[in-house]
Amino acid sequence: MESNAAVIEFEHVSYRIAGKAVLDDFCLRVLPGETLVLLGRSGSGKTTALRLLNGLIHPTSGVVRVLGRPVPEWDLIELRRSIGYVIQTGGLFPHLSAAANIQLGPKLAGRACDADALLERVGLAAAEFRDRRPSQLSGGERQRVSVARALASDPALLLLDEPFSALDPITRFELQQEFVRWRTRLGKTAVFVTHDLTEALRVGTRIGVMASGALETCVPAADFGRFAGVEGRRFQEAFGASL
Repeated sequence: MESNAAVIEFEHVSYRIAGKAVLDDFCLRVLPGETLVLLGRSGSGKTTALRLLNGLIHPTSGVVRVLGRPVPEWDLIELRRSIGYVIQTGGLFPHLSAAANIQLGPKLAGRACDADALLERVGLAAAEFRDRRPSQLSGGERQRVSVARALASDPALLLLDEPFSALDPITRFELQQEFVRWRTRLGKTAVFVTHDLTEALRVGTRIGVMASGALETCVPAADFGRFAGVEGRRFQEAFGASL
């Protein structure tokens, strides 16, 4: 893939369930190194877009491309190894230690992984945390381990589905700041789903506002105040006091 080619492309993608459009003629390109935030209300189609990217579901019409290849042309195991996925609950295996959770993906692929280095990268002292199980970690610590696990295979793409929404405000703010540092240092391309405009403006390089399964507007984060669109202005009104 050329260095300036899109990492992600949605080309007139629709996804329907029982005749109802969850996504409707959705078009989007994400370039290398971008953090594209999908901002929208619950049910606007944000998570559906992520699930289409890693082949968990398939579009009713249109084409989804990852790293220049339509998703159906990928071997799904290979595709998912090219993607780091972080969800709201972390999704850690409860019977494995933090280090073992981080090492699992590379181990299945027959590769080595320095779990200690990854723990340190996300702000956790390896000597203290490597042997802890998820039940022995706070919510913020579990999310840090989840991010480390997502980075373990050095994926080309990160997908983050409301990863910090269940955390207290201070921990959430700290992780948002850490995410920006990881993104900048590692140069990763990411799609970050949220319904929080404050978070979107903190972590995103570009913000796409979704409404009723469609992309209403997609603009650089710095320009959001001027080109927010109708639904984006509703978010501005709702979050105005905290911006």
